[in-house]
Amino acid sequence: MKKISIIGAGRVGEATAQVIASRNLAREIVLMDINEGVAKGSALDIQETAPLFCFDTRVVGSTKAEDLQDSNLIIITAGIPRRPGMSRSDVLETNVKIINGIVDNILQYAPDCMILIVSNPVDILTYHIWKRTGWDRSRIFGQAGVLDSARMAAFVALETGLSVRNINAMVLGGHGDAMVPMIRFTTIAGIPIKNFLSKEIIASIVERSRFGGAEILALKQNSSAYDAPAAAIAEMVEAIVLDRHQILPTVAILEGEYGQENLAMGVPCILSDKGVEEIVCLQLNTEEQSMFDTTIDLLKQGVKKLPSS
Repeated sequence: MKKISIIGAGRVGEATAQVIASRNLAREIVLMDINEGVAKGSALDIQETAPLFCFDTRVVGSTKAEDLQDSNLIIITAGIPRRPGMSRSDVLETNVKIINGIVDNILQYAPDCMILIVSNPVDILTYHIWKRTGWDRSRIFGQAGVLDSARMAAFVALETGLSVRNINAMVLGGHGDAMVPMIRFTTIAGIPIKNFLSKEIIASIVERSRFGGAEILALKQNSSAYDAPAAAIAEMVEAIVLDRHQILPTVAILEGEYGQENLAMGVPCILSDKGVEEIVCLQLNTEEQSMFDTTIDLLKQGVKKLPSS
């Protein structure tokens, strides 16, 4: 990809730029922030790792919206972070205001790009950006399920002692306490995890996955997670840049899938150089449908909290 811009040079944005550069996924990365020193300092720090990680990507820092021009993909990580005890929805009002300014700049300087949303609450903001831009849904999507699935897979590996290379986890639904871990579709070398773990341990893994971000935030106190989110973002970016047609859990706009419309939530998607090329519809059992209904209700409540303008 010629150019990827990352808006928000905080810990998630900086870590994301580092991983994307290290994988040689773009010729140029613009790391943008309202703080010029932070943006330029972080970009320079990453650039100086190029000889060690062997990448030719040019990483620059900027505060100027016009530097978004010619971006193929824009990743939004900007917004106020959660503090200990806060939920993702607690930051909605402030982050919507921040996002509105960002989207207006994108519409002016990069109207042909794709947008990957990371800022919280990601489901609600993905929907909000889609409505504000009026773009095709394939170009606007959010990161949540890749991270949640990675956390779940990591916990399964810790409990079983088996290689994480063989573990495939799937977490769908909203990014938050009502996320939907798909136990039926979580396997070790293709074998369902119920063959390796008791119901009680699986339930504890599900619970820990739901609160994975909060656990890190409570431990760190002064920072939320950023290494795992950055790796999850890069996984999605790589699927798009390399046109992999890879199935990844993605926050996507639903237009009839799973019986929903005008809603953004985590579902399996085929990611390619077109963005969200297709949404994969799964046949849910009674338990899974019940969890989906719960997360859908919560997301609809979140959408209602969005300002009218």
